[in-house]
Amino acid sequence: MMCEIFVKADPGLYESKARSLRLHGVVTSIRLETMFWNTLQDIAQRDGMSTNQLITKLYDELSLYRGHIDNFSSFLRVCCLRYTSLMVEGNIPADKHLPLIDIPIAQLQHRPLLS
Repeated sequence: MMCEIFVKADPGLYESKARSLRLHGVVTSIRLETMFWNTLQDIAQRDGMSTNQLITKLYDELSLYRGHIDNFSSFLRVCCLRYTSLMVEGNIPADKHLPLIDIPIAQLQHRPLLS
């Protein structure tokens, strides 16, 4: 079976979960699959933040950089995929005690996931 590594994945990883959080005093809900929540938690812990703090920081920085946010949940999924891809490529050290903020941006340059 070609897709065995995918179809035999723990169903809990692709279970969708909504979490409520405050973005600048406004309560919002974000729905992501468990695997993405786990990855966001890893990224947050790496930089000494809670997952909610990381999400707020990403929201603020994206808003500042782009001026508006069309699909924030999709943005968070792409962040997780980029993080995982950069880890696999060795551009982010496996040592989770090294905060991402301390990694030079040139080291994080990476080919697009899709051409």
